[in-house]
Amino acid sequence: MKKFAVPALVAALTMGAAVMPAHAEKAAGDLLVRGRVIYVQPDESSSLKLGTTAIAGKAAVDSSVVPELDFSYFFTDNLAAELILGTTHHNVAAKGSPLGASVDLGDVWLLPPTLTLQYHFNPKGKISPYVGAGVNYTIFYGDDPGAAKGISYDNAFGLAAQAGVDIELNDKWSLNFDVKKIWLDTDVKVNAGLASPVNAKVDIDPWIFGVGVGYRF
Repeated sequence: MKKFAVPALVAALTMGAAVMPAHAEKAAGDLLVRGRVIYVQPDESSSLKLGTTAIAGKAAVDSSVVPELDFSYFFTDNLAAELILGTTHHNVAAKGSPLGASVDLGDVWLLPPTLTLQYHFNPKGKISPYVGAGVNYTIFYGDDPGAAKGISYDNAFGLAAQAGVDIELNDKWSLNFDVKKIWLDTDVKVNAGLASPVNAKVDIDPWIFGVGVGYRF
């Protein structure tokens, strides 16, 4: 159902916005600052190798709930750029590999600044849906190897897409709902105490669901 979530959200909100009365809201030169609580759900897939030999198993990354801050600057009434800032913490495991049914690979922090270009369909209305697309660069830090002797993650670029809606509360404040998809791949090297390291190609590809409030300057 995830692949239908964004198109359905945009279609429903756009139709709803069309019947709402016009109201002064976003305009060229405005800065909209939002604070959200986000739920990050990895949609991971992976392949493992012992040295250069493929082995069974997969990487598993758990979900996370964290605060997020973003800034949207409006170049025109409809067109804006959004910078999304936040950091997430995830536990990692290797499952179904020759190392065991489930091997704890500790935890890691992700810092994924994301920049998107957005189109707002109804910037002068009380209900203003938008879509966006852009790029992400994820930095992995603070890793703990868990049961392994050591682990390293490669920082990586990825693409991002989003859809959401701002619902005006008054002249300055608004309620925001937002959905993002980030396509993020990383190479992971695990020192499991064997003659060769375990190398993993992991597609984390998280869905990010957020709700929060915005203030317009």
